[in-house]
Formats: sequence, structure tokens, C-alpha cells
Amino acid sequence: MSHGDSLSQGAVSPDAEFALPALLARTAAARTPYAHWLLDDVLPASACAALEEWDPGAQAIAGDVEGRRETRNAHRVFVNAETRARDPRLDSLAHAFDSEAMRRAFEQSCGIALDTAALRLELCLDTDGFWLAPHTDIGAKKLTLLVSLSREADAIDWGTDLMTPQGESVARAPGTFNSAVLFIPADDTWHGFVRRPINGVRRTLIVNFVDDSWRAVHELAFGPRAGTRH
Repeated sequence: MSHGDSLSQGAVSPDAEFALPALLARTAAARTPYAHWLLDDVLPASACAALEEWDPGAQAIAGDVEGRRETRNAHRVFVNAETRARDPRLDSLAHAFDSEAMRRAFEQSCGIALDTAALRLELCLDTDGFWLAPHTDIGAKKLTLLVSLSREADAIDWGTDLMTPQGESVARAPGTFNSAVLFIPADDTWHGFVRRPINGVRRTLIVNFVDDSWRAVHELAFGPRAGTRH
């Protein structure tokens, strides 16, 4: 039985509320400054509630990270095996992203292969002073989906900036609650966060599929799948 076919006790079916495969199939890619997809109503209500309720402590809230999340690696939080065991709603969400239906939807819309990729889900909590330097995610990351989960009045302006290599914002994803931007990392997929006021906490779920060179296995919701499809 594959990851996407198994469920922990108490979890609901990953297909029960998960509309992202169908949503992605009917969403055309934007092309400026590179191919990306802007999506609304991405996560089921149960997952949104779990991610909003999750309080990993003050140490997990990031202000000025000097432009790199890696400066706070000791305080980052993930939907990993421990988290899935604690909250059936997040376990169900992880299974939904890891499902064959979701992988095929990403593959068909984005033109990539995810048959053996591992799944990584990170919850980021950012506050005033936070900024991210331009970076591409190229390397082990095969797909990046950034889901905005803030309800503050100014949150619509807290979306990810799509950038030039020099850090100029060319386009900005809306920060609307439960909206997302999706892209396939490449040498031109520069993105980050131009420093601007954050009056509250900017809450984001980062979804990545990663290849088997990813060494931080404690971060993974599910590890790499064995073999390829026939």
C-alpha cells in the first residue's frame, strides 16, 4: 500500500474535502515573470482550522531572518510523522498531497515527474521585520506551493513576491486567506518577500516535493517512494 492509500486511525479520507486536483486542472498558468499558478480555496476547511490552531510557541515566529529561513533552522516546524500522529486533520492533509491523484494533477498541469518524490510540508510564522532575499528553490525541490493562511486586514499584501535576481518585485501573489502560488523551481524562478509591514503574524504553509538528495528527513511528511510507475 502506498503512502497516499493508507490512513492513520481517526483520519478522514484525503479525498473527502480536497478539491485541489480539480482546481489545478482548470487553472491556466500565468507567464510573467515565469510560469506560475494562482489558486484560491486551496485547502479543506479542516486543514485550515488545524493550521490556524497550531501554536508551536514564540520561538517559531520569525522576524528578521537576514533574508534566509536557514538562519532559524532550529526553530522551524513541519507536518512530519510526529505532527501527523498528533492531529488527524493534518495527517489527512498530508495523505491528500501525497495521493496518486494529487501527484498526477501536478504532473499533468506542470509537466514534471513526481512518482518517487518525497513530500515536505512546513508551517511558517513571520512577523514584522521579516524579509526574504531572492532565491529560486532550484536543487532538491521539484515543486513549490505557498499557501497563505493569514486573516489580518493587511494580509492581502503579504503574498510571495515574484522577483528579478536583483530582488525587484515583478509580481506579487495575493495574500488572501487560503490562496496560493505554485511554480516549478528552475533557474529563473526568483522569489522572496520584500520587507514591508506585517501587523500580526504572516502564516504560510510551504508544500514541496523533493528528490532523494534531501537529507533533512525529519522534516518530511513522507519519504521518497520506491520505484516508478508502469
